[in-house]
Amino acid sequence: MSDLSTSDVFLISSTEAAPLRKNWGWTVAFGALLVLAGFIALGSVLTATIATVLVVGVAMIASGFTEIVYGVAMRSWKKFFLWVLLGVLYVIGGFAVFENPLLAASFLTLVLGAGLIASGLLRIVLAFHLPKDAPWIFVGLSGVVTLLLGVVVVAQWPISSLWLIGTFLGVDLIFAGGAWIGVGLTLRRAGA
Repeated sequence: MSDLSTSDVFLISSTEAAPLRKNWGWTVAFGALLVLAGFIALGSVLTATIATVLVVGVAMIASGFTEIVYGVAMRSWKKFFLWVLLGVLYVIGGFAVFENPLLAASFLTLVLGAGLIASGLLRIVLAFHLPKDAPWIFVGLSGVVTLLLGVVVVAQWPISSLWLIGTFLGVDLIFAGGAWIGVGLTLRRAGA
């Protein structure tokens, strides 16, 4: 057991946060760059969608080669073939993404829409199973919004594949940037 009290833990974390407080401006600048990148992505959602899908393709190829190397390093023949087969499938999938990024975006959008529908339905069901004193209405409302978003995505598919991923990327970058700006300004106030 430790002899540290709760106030001691806050003192330790405050001391460790001193370098962050000193460089709060870099945190705000990073957040501002993310917000700017988000607005650029929203300005050209098709380009942002294709860029995102190509990043997924690169990740698939890198993962595939890693699986192949791991499979070769395995000593068991059963595992060797399974790892190599898995790696080859990842590499083929990654190159297929590069061959036709719009088709890949279309597939990813359909999967995303189906996932939103399923998530919305599960949240609605969960809301009805929560105790009445719990904030079940917010869980249910969240489920309805998610379900409707999924229905819109699937109903407009495959056209939605041209804008959805880029829009999600842009919105995510804006919110992440806003959060980093908030962290930087909080560090500034804490240092004053």
